[in-house]
Amino acid sequence: MIEDKNQQTTQLSDLGEFGLIEHLTKHFKIKQKSTIKGIGDDAAVLEFKNKKIVVTTDLLVEGVHFDLSYMPLKHLGYKAVIVNLSDVFAMNATATQITVSIAVSNRFPLEALEDLYAGIGTAANIYNVDVVGGDTTSSTKGLLISVTAIGEVENNDEVYRNGAKPNDLLVVSGDLGAAYMGLQVLEREKEVYKVNPNNQPDLEPYTYIVERQLKPEARKDIIKLLSDLKLKPTAMIDVSDGLSSEIIHICKQSKVGCDLYEEKIPLDPQVISTCEEFNIDSTTVALNGGEDYELLFTISQKDYPKIKANPNFSIIGHIKEERAGTHLITRAETKIPIKAQGWKNFSA
Repeated sequence: MIEDKNQQTTQLSDLGEFGLIEHLTKHFKIKQKSTIKGIGDDAAVLEFKNKKIVVTTDLLVEGVHFDLSYMPLKHLGYKAVIVNLSDVFAMNATATQITVSIAVSNRFPLEALEDLYAGIGTAANIYNVDVVGGDTTSSTKGLLISVTAIGEVENNDEVYRNGAKPNDLLVVSGDLGAAYMGLQVLEREKEVYKVNPNNQPDLEPYTYIVERQLKPEARKDIIKLLSDLKLKPTAMIDVSDGLSSEIIHICKQSKVGCDLYEEKIPLDPQVISTCEEFNIDSTTVALNGGEDYELLFTISQKDYPKIKANPNFSIIGHIKEERAGTHLITRAETKIPIKAQGWKNFSA
């Protein structure tokens, strides 16, 4: 629910645009040395000296990317930051600043936006980034959130999607498919609630996968781990649209092929059991579910000893010549071409 009917609420019109911005951003503190000037002027001023700068932006739209019937606004604010930081980490960079812009309809009171910005502030504190600007405007529909993330990376440490070479190993962090299955559980409980509003959902058996959907984390820890291991991937991307889409991105931009082994794809036991409950194939979920925000990367075979037996990583395939194509090798050792069937923004 957006607001509690018994709670005192403040209309946004009581503050006006500039009063709203000041109210929502007054708690943000500057932590990064590269932030010379944050909120309060015509533009932020940043100084990065001899490092390369990475910039990424994402737009989240109510009814397309999130459903407020089960997504708490504090979680939404947190997630809006995370999805952008994940793209920064996918460049092997350190996130340093973000800007946050929102378009909001008059059905939202001030207290709802305070919750949203509390989530944004929590993410900024945990990931040590400064909120240095943004914008607010009115919306005739619902809520839109646009976050831009800025990061820095030492010269020659940046990693693109186009560096994979034949015989490289394909590696992924964490496990896959949990966010999608968490979404399935939430959607099911939403439909049950519509039929019987007195029925309270029991999400206890689905804690991990629901959290992966509502409050994902970006893998900043993996970037530090790679640095500690003195390991620079040859190519890297974050898993936002589904494993199959991300593999195809790397292969197309690197002009290579790939064999992905079904038996090597990492799945949490809760994902497997929930897939069985919903009668959904777990491999299909891992390939096409998306929103995992794990890091998918390739490494030279000579670096294999650096990640061997490391519980943070799974080696799930290897890179081949472009003419070999991109294939899933099933448990039955059948070769199936990999197709991008993940999130499609403009599908009919």
